[in-house]
Amino acid sequence: MPHKDGTIFYGSSTIRMWESVYTDLPELAPANLGFGGSTLAACVWFFNRLMKDFNPKRLVVYAGDNDLGDGRHAEEVFIFFQQLAIVAKERFGDLPCYYISLKPSISRWNLVDNFKYANQLISTEIAGKLSNWQYIDVFTAMLGPDGKPKKELFLEDGLHLDKEGYSLWKTIVAEKIHGNS
Repeated sequence: MPHKDGTIFYGSSTIRMWESVYTDLPELAPANLGFGGSTLAACVWFFNRLMKDFNPKRLVVYAGDNDLGDGRHAEEVFIFFQQLAIVAKERFGDLPCYYISLKPSISRWNLVDNFKYANQLISTEIAGKLSNWQYIDVFTAMLGPDGKPKKELFLEDGLHLDKEGYSLWKTIVAEKIHGNS
């Protein structure tokens, strides 16, 4: 059973598949509540049902990737993020929350402009209106010198992270959380 009073990691399969989060970030007492195929819209829809037994110290979210992959627009992803921020506040008050930027996936590189735009909308919202939220930029660190996704961070599907990808995320997430605790 995951920790119920530590850090909830919530979102799509990129979170669900972060099986090493328990050993990568043990000081955060993680609870991995990611579910495969989820959209940011689904994260809003299932939020209260999945969070009912938890009283966390912080919330870390990665979602929106599948929304764009399903053909939704960046503006829709932004609206779903706003809705998530509302339900998180209703459930947990001013809990420290972190949004991990959408990653630059190889398999979805054709949508890179939508990913950048969604990230920009969400990061601007966090900076200007959501004092208990922090934006974690993984997008930039996942690009190589050629400006394209680093292949060594991904599984063969070009969408999900491999061990090296999660190692990078571990470093970036830990630095952001420990720098803002």
